[in-house]
Amino acid sequence: MSEPGLDAAPGAADIEAAASVWLQRRNFWDWSKEDQAGLDAWLSQSMAHQLAYWRLEAAWNRTERLEALRSAGSETPPQRKTWSAPLKIAAALGISAVIGVTAAYYIMKPRDRVFTTPVGGREIVSFADGTKIELNTDTVLRARMTTDRRTIWLEKGEAYFQVTHDAKHPFVVFAGDHRITDLGTKFLVRRDPGRLEVALMEGRVRFGAVDASPKSKSALLVPGDMVTATASTMFVTHRSKPALARELGWEHGMLVFDNMTLADAANEFNRYNRQKLVIADPAVARLTIVGTFHTTDVKAFIDVAEDVFRLHVETNGNEIVISR
Repeated sequence: MSEPGLDAAPGAADIEAAASVWLQRRNFWDWSKEDQAGLDAWLSQSMAHQLAYWRLEAAWNRTERLEALRSAGSETPPQRKTWSAPLKIAAALGISAVIGVTAAYYIMKPRDRVFTTPVGGREIVSFADGTKIELNTDTVLRARMTTDRRTIWLEKGEAYFQVTHDAKHPFVVFAGDHRITDLGTKFLVRRDPGRLEVALMEGRVRFGAVDASPKSKSALLVPGDMVTATASTMFVTHRSKPALARELGWEHGMLVFDNMTLADAANEFNRYNRQKLVIADPAVARLTIVGTFHTTDVKAFIDVAEDVFRLHVETNGNEIVISR
């Protein structure tokens, strides 16, 4: 059986079985904020995920009510019966013969770990094999580390991977419709809505589409390469070591701008702060800036806008509007 996101796009049975796992974890395991973030991320991937989960949850609730009614109608108080999660899910579905085996397959698999960071937050995650992943601001990452496979899903945000290479146990990162396969490396992955960037610092990685169709593009990256991909395009550029170092400035809480437009610089600040910068004038947006700023030091950026560029700055609620 193919694992969703690994060998093929998940079918209806796979989606329903995955939904059963989420429901089982929510009702029988210790449920945390990280678990909720993982469920929310999975639900947001497609309407099919949402429908499968909601349908199963409704059936689950009906099963709970029937069990309560049966207990209430008994003359003698019944002994409380603890159902296993797969059996309860099968009872809720009413089709244990059809989905029981599939659900059990998923439930027996190792539990995924979900890691999240808030806006402006950072976190370093270490694994038993020596691999380290550093999460940047507003990031959601899911990890499944087993004796056979090491698989990561970057749901959103940015992460820096320092992977302990093991040819017998592949390390693969999925980000949307794309797959990054480690060949012994350090690399940076940033996933924004509609856009994915991968920058390679050391080693090699193979980058390509999950579907791996004959028409899909792929690339073998070497140190200094940066691939940028959208739903319909993919191109590779080469960066100098100083440029790559600037990409990782956030590790030290810094933003490094080297002739970046004010519009792009403002967008970078907005990733780390709840108070948002708005460039109201297209001509102002095209101005370029050079400098190093702390990720949360919006005031320093405003000072440059006012003192260096002689621009007008106005605070309007949760927005700071910059214009001529």
